[in-house]
Amino acid sequence: MRDALREMAGADPRIKLVLRPENGHISAASNSALAVASGEFVALMDHDDILPDHALFEVAAALDADPDLDVIYSDEDHIDGDGRRNTPYFKSDFNPDLLLGHNLVSHLGVYRRALLERIGGFRLGFEGSQDYDLALRAVDASAPERVHHIPAVLYHWRSATGTDTFSEASLQRCIAAAQRAVADHLERRGHAGEVASHPALPNWQRVRRPRPDPAPLVSVIVPTKDRAELVRPCVDGLLNRTAYSNIEVLIVDHQSTEPSALALFAELARDPRVRVLPHAGPFNYSAINNAAVLQVRGSVLALLNNDIDVIAPDWLDEMVALAVLPEVGAVGAKLLYPDDRVQHAGVILGAGGVAGHFFHGLHADDGSYFGRAALVSTVAAVTAACLVVRRAVFDEVGGFDAENLPVAFNDVDLCLKIRARGYRNVWTPHACLYHHESVSRGSDLEGERLRRFQREVEFMQHKWGSDLDADPFYNPNLDLASADFALAFPPRRRKPWHTTP
Repeated sequence: MRDALREMAGADPRIKLVLRPENGHISAASNSALAVASGEFVALMDHDDILPDHALFEVAAALDADPDLDVIYSDEDHIDGDGRRNTPYFKSDFNPDLLLGHNLVSHLGVYRRALLERIGGFRLGFEGSQDYDLALRAVDASAPERVHHIPAVLYHWRSATGTDTFSEASLQRCIAAAQRAVADHLERRGHAGEVASHPALPNWQRVRRPRPDPAPLVSVIVPTKDRAELVRPCVDGLLNRTAYSNIEVLIVDHQSTEPSALALFAELARDPRVRVLPHAGPFNYSAINNAAVLQVRGSVLALLNNDIDVIAPDWLDEMVALAVLPEVGAVGAKLLYPDDRVQHAGVILGAGGVAGHFFHGLHADDGSYFGRAALVSTVAAVTAACLVVRRAVFDEVGGFDAENLPVAFNDVDLCLKIRARGYRNVWTPHACLYHHESVSRGSDLEGERLRRFQREVEFMQHKWGSDLDADPFYNPNLDLASADFALAFPPRRRKPWHTTP
């Protein structure tokens, strides 16, 4: 092998050969290569994998468009011994929450050499997850706007067969190294959190963040008109089946008339944690919530539909632990239909002309596309059927748009306003609740409701325009009409060598 390497290096001056006197494993070997690198950027590649011919052109084009980039990564797939490609991973744009669950950067990963030298290159002791550790340290030393994703497959992993596969012991060492890398990342960020194997995806991670201490008062806003049969289990779940106890519940009564509802409200109001607020006028979800926010006592808001029911007691702990992070805006939950199919797992911009839900109809236990249905993720928006946000952030963006979005898309608009102020919105599968969607109001697709809905669609398209065509967290190679990450045909991405419309 050494003779063959010497022959290749002698035939091409671009090849630099380092013959180490001893086996230092992948981290030490990579540092030896980094020490002789002279390029401004360094790309990482395993010895048996393949780059397509246009891979480095794509990287150069990205740098030409933005010379300040520090980290560039692409989509990837696998290739078998017969050259057949399979299992493409069409990734999210930079997604700091998803990066904690698994190595989003991976291959093709390209780094500014000066950045790698500044952070000390590859760390010994992280072999097997050394590239994951490097990616986490690199993004910590850079800035989100300097991390760029190329939505194209620029790397083909050679499919492992026979003796190439990992032993169980080697796999466990990789997993342990990955968990230590994530724990170190949290420490560098000043974030508390316990890192462990994900319960549904044991090769990847879950970060369990602690309840803030002291725990802030959370004001839970539940609008309703009548529907005692929905409100009773909803509020019971809040008061008796939620572990987070520092809450107040504001039931916003929108002109209820049914005796059963009025009796229930009177009963609930005897609990010092509950207030019933009357609200008059035409139904306007945005106005109802905006008015309720003016009367809350808590520093954290939890917006909840009246048809939500608690499944596990730690749902609010999970959401509040994320919402209090200074860089986080809105936090959304995993909402299920009563038959355990997914109703909401984050919002995809552009689906249906404005927005739709990730993984709609998927079974609750299915991790789906590269675990995306089971991993905490940065998303463009989340539904207000169950949304937690700091009161200060809600006020900063002016709350809901009651004038233009009385019913539909007010939550998407709120989240996009939050993103525009520099916060990130987060969806977590570890807050899981039932949602009897639209039971209390029925369909929006008939009569005046349909006409109102169409006006709201037009308003969103006019206000947010191209933002609705390019969700950074849903790859343009994936179909907007599908809830299961099917391939788009044609892709929505324009290749850099296509310069004309």
